[in-house]
Amino acid sequence: MNIGSSLMKCLAYIVLACALTQTAAFGADQATPTANVTASVEDAGLRAQVLLQRAVAHYQEIKDPALADFTGKGEFVDGELYVYVVSTAGVLLASGGPSSSGIGRNVADQQDALGKRFFREMLTSAQTDESGTVEYQWLNPLDNKVERKVAHFRRVGDRIIAVGYYVANATPEQAQALLARAVDALRADPGKAIEAFNTLLRSPYAEDDLYVFVIGLSDKRVHANGADPRLIGTDALSLRVPEGKFVQERIAAAGQRDQAELDYAWPNPVTGKVENKHIFLHRVDDMVVGVGYYARRISDPTPWR
Repeated sequence: MNIGSSLMKCLAYIVLACALTQTAAFGADQATPTANVTASVEDAGLRAQVLLQRAVAHYQEIKDPALADFTGKGEFVDGELYVYVVSTAGVLLASGGPSSSGIGRNVADQQDALGKRFFREMLTSAQTDESGTVEYQWLNPLDNKVERKVAHFRRVGDRIIAVGYYVANATPEQAQALLARAVDALRADPGKAIEAFNTLLRSPYAEDDLYVFVIGLSDKRVHANGADPRLIGTDALSLRVPEGKFVQERIAAAGQRDQAELDYAWPNPVTGKVENKHIFLHRVDDMVVGVGYYARRISDPTPWR
């Protein structure tokens, strides 16, 4: 069954309105990720914190001789996770990962793949806080790709000990597979499916940074949003959608089929930051269900010079 041109235009406006609504909702607390993180991300984060606790305890016990234990493949490497240590002056003292080639050098102004001076951010934060987190783009030694990384750190004297975990972007294939499952669930039992889509923690309909949203075509309301429950029940057209070429291009891209695809900027539920997103839409009776993936991905690692 095909969606008529006028209905598809309405759908495009609804989706864009929701984008504006969610972006505005995230504006006040954009730096704080929502609770919608999947089990894989949660587990990696917990593993990283456990490894950090072990490393801190080891350093507190034997001091600087522990730096040799943190360098290279040993008991302080757990899969893609490893320990690295920076002095409060910015000198890299130990690393069990790709950055080991920089040991002995001042890395305070080292940039990640996006040009972020994340070591500088860590050093600044450690001046006032004994612990914290920093996000950056870094080479994953398991797949040799640059991915988002979130590092937890602890300052012990004039040493900053850190362990980071990788948060990979979900793929288009994952998004389409999740959408197919969501469509089947919605057709089988709409009420049960909506409830499942709105589950924030360990939802079967959330993978990495993917989640499901559902919009009613008749009532123009958000019925499900796996990233931000504040949008549930919201009138999607309560905010004025800006006119102009930007909207018209997306209406045209939606086409006249029962399925459509759109591109725009949208808050990532894992990072809490607005990133480029491509969404797949599918009509199920009087509702449209959507799943999108975030396109931000860096392919070239930053060399150590």
